Amino acid sequence: MSSTIPRRTFVGELAAAGAVFHIVPRHILGGPGYRPPSDKLNVACIGVGGMGGSDVRGMSQENIYALCDVDDGRAARSYTSHPNAKRYKDFRVMLEREADNIDAVTVSTPDHTHYLAAMMALRLGKHVYCQKPLTRTIWEAQQLASAARDAAVATQMGNQGHSWEGTRQIREWVEAGWIGTVREVHYWTNRPIWPQAIERPLDAHHVPRHLDWDLWLGPAPERPYHPAYAPFSWRGWWDFGTGALGDIACHSMDAAFWALGLGYPSRVEPESTPLFEETAPAASRIVYHFPAEGNRPELRVVWRDGNLTPPRPVDLAAGRRWPPDTSGQLWVGDEGTLVAGIYGEDPRLTNETRHAELLANPPDQVYPRTEGVYEEWIAACKSGGRAGSDFVTHSGPLTEMVLLGNLALRTAQVLEIDPQSGVITTTVPSEYIRSEYRVGWSV
Repeated sequence: MSSTIPRRTFVGELAAAGAVFHIVPRHILGGPGYRPPSDKLNVACIGVGGMGGSDVRGMSQENIYALCDVDDGRAARSYTSHPNAKRYKDFRVMLEREADNIDAVTVSTPDHTHYLAAMMALRLGKHVYCQKPLTRTIWEAQQLASAARDAAVATQMGNQGHSWEGTRQIREWVEAGWIGTVREVHYWTNRPIWPQAIERPLDAHHVPRHLDWDLWLGPAPERPYHPAYAPFSWRGWWDFGTGALGDIACHSMDAAFWALGLGYPSRVEPESTPLFEETAPAASRIVYHFPAEGNRPELRVVWRDGNLTPPRPVDLAAGRRWPPDTSGQLWVGDEGTLVAGIYGEDPRLTNETRHAELLANPPDQVYPRTEGVYEEWIAACKSGGRAGSDFVTHSGPLTEMVLLGNLALRTAQVLEIDPQSGVITTTVPSEYIRSEYRVGWSV
């Protein structure tokens, strides 16, 4: 049997006995790893198939509140994994209706829609994560950086290598002088692994029932559906993508941009296989020239795609394969060379004796390690801090630098640029820098 003790009497007796009692936090009552719902971000994900599906999974520790995709077939896995999330096809409708319910937005669409989706989210005061390249045009990159600065929210571009160990090692090794003064950095890739250097297809195709083609086109000029564009091969079309350079360079050029303090080059020189009006070439070689800045001397950065590769390093041992992979980066210094993957992963000095010495005597860890690109952004959203590849100080300027290569490539001319202001002094078509959007797709 039990008897009821008045609360005032019970508390008074505890106090008289000198007892100490605390309110137990809910996360303790919930068991190890429990996070109360109030600790989680409400996340809306735009583009949830393909790489977008990976981004949804990367955010699954938070509350996936809404999912948006124009292709029900591609989105099926994300829909199944998050059955309670609200579903939308048009991100404009989703952001308008759910503005009061969401905290953060991921954008994982084809390149041509990045700017509009990210800008709309920023203007609503939402934290934004956007896949690389940040935008399709230089003007868009500038506008997003400015809007992110004004919004004072946490932003992050999905160049995940920036948050990885290898990128930090590269900077620490270079700053410790293990290859001397860096004079050149070379990049190569087997991209494009989709069709490029082609004309617009003329045969007719029905739009798949699971795809809303008009919404997929978004701000791009209207054209009939064709599988040459969606779901995979859009990267090679200038209306939708940014070619091999846009696909890979925001990964591979990231470490040099960060470690060497790159910004605007003074000159960009393009070479390529024959050009086509609507698609990127089959292969290209683009040389960026950066003037001396502070303690950094003049620097030459060379991009190669279409399976073009840089010369073999002089200090690479005989019998060692070159290049070591289908894509990568090579840093050339006065006292040696360094090679790494496109994300900065697995860096090593090409001189094996020197590399063994480095491993035996590594420099101090100067740059903090992170738990990953998603975790870093989530922490910034909650703390009011800044993620490593934020739009304002890092990914916006990095994307601008990368896209100058495409501008030179498309115009088939050497670009002259003011390295302080970024003003392009060479005459180029204005629509290559800032394109027009279809009616109904402006922000």
